[in-house]
Amino acid sequence: MNMSDIEVGEVFTLSDENNEDQEVEVLGAMDVEGAEYIAVAFVEDIQTETEEDIDIFFLKVEEDNEFSYIENDEEFDKVSAAFDKILDEQEQE
Repeated sequence: MNMSDIEVGEVFTLSDENNEDQEVEVLGAMDVEGAEYIAVAFVEDIQTETEEDIDIFFLKVEEDNEFSYIENDEEFDKVSAAFDKILDEQEQE
């Protein structure tokens, strides 16, 4: 699954740290410093929470089309800032 295969609004299942399957919805996809990332949130949260209360997670898209969690704060901050910028641009349209 590469960036062109990932659609905003797409729902897929991830295993959490307890190995329980959780459905997540893709909220955005972005390229940061040559690496691909997606922003996701739990489907259950999207259906029940207000926009401000939804927890957003960022996943790195690996070359083998697997997803990995962001491991360090610096990388998270860059991806989070890029996502915020995308949201700001969408709001201005």
